[in-house]
Amino acid sequence: MKAVLDRLYDPAWAESWDAVGLVTGDPEQPVGKVLFAVDPMRAVVDEAIDGGFDLIVSHHPLLLRGVNSVATTTPKGRVVHDLIRNQVALIVCHTNADNANPGVSDALAAALGLRDTRPLKAMPSAPMDKLVVYVPVDETQAMIDALAAAGAGRIGDYDRAAWSTTGEGTFRPLEGANPTIGEVGAIEVVQESRVEMILPRHRRRAVVEAMRAAHSYEEPAYDVLELASLPSQLGGGRIGSLDEPLSLREFAARVDRGLPKTEHGVRVSGDPERIIRTVAVCGGAGDSELDRVRAAGVDAYVTADLRHHPATEARAYADGPALVDVAHWASEWPWLADAERLLTAGLAERGSTVDTHISTLRTDAWDLRL
Repeated sequence: MKAVLDRLYDPAWAESWDAVGLVTGDPEQPVGKVLFAVDPMRAVVDEAIDGGFDLIVSHHPLLLRGVNSVATTTPKGRVVHDLIRNQVALIVCHTNADNANPGVSDALAAALGLRDTRPLKAMPSAPMDKLVVYVPVDETQAMIDALAAAGAGRIGDYDRAAWSTTGEGTFRPLEGANPTIGEVGAIEVVQESRVEMILPRHRRRAVVEAMRAAHSYEEPAYDVLELASLPSQLGGGRIGSLDEPLSLREFAARVDRGLPKTEHGVRVSGDPERIIRTVAVCGGAGDSELDRVRAAGVDAYVTADLRHHPATEARAYADGPALVDVAHWASEWPWLADAERLLTAGLAERGSTVDTHISTLRTDAWDLRL
């Protein structure tokens, strides 16, 4: 169970300040029923205990900041004790789910009918190297095989990907050398292949060692080049397009229809008749991304928890987007169905099944709006 969730929402994708992963429970305990929820609040924990669930998968952490005590004298302490006492495990997928693809903002974008989405704040792709090595021509294919076996040459759905060309290599063995080709003191010219293959940086040592082991030369000539980092498809927020242009008033109504109802409702900043074609979204609190959104040149931005000063400053720019502010809980709730579907599919690939349920308890903080 945890292995499947970690593959979908790798803890390495979480922000450095976050607290994700297994909070309570034994990784080896059997799981038959899973409850998905945005918040691991008292009401959700009671729902899990009363319903006989073995695991809660929540978006928000229970213990985001450090604590000195989980005594039952505090609300969170009582929750921790009740989870453990009733053998209910809790796994948190927070910013690792925000940065996943598909992740929290993908679900929000889909709920609003956006297409052709891409990350708003793309994470860099995994660090990559390129190994360039020179080998005698008749050793070319054997060298490619050895490097591929060590982890080089994997590009998407292809492996053993390499490029080579031929040329002349020249060298003169000195005293103490034990040349494979040529003699000490004599200049040698050899027809060689230049072989290039990319590799994940964390495989650098293994690939270089494989190259040395496969090479017939005592001192192979090679280079390891660190490649520039490119944006990946992981990252927070999404930018997408509407199937057809809508006025801001019409688009806001679509947002209202697409998300669960809360007392917060949908707040709109901008000319109601402005035409909306491109939209940025960010599940959860998103006013920290307002500058990035404006630089993207979108027509509207949908997020939660927009504060007064960042919002008014954003409105001061003539080229800025219209703002659509929704409840934090509502912006992230659509992700639960995605997480349920992906976990079920991942377990099915391993020959396992579980009973799953999405909590419909509204854990938004606000109960009344006058």
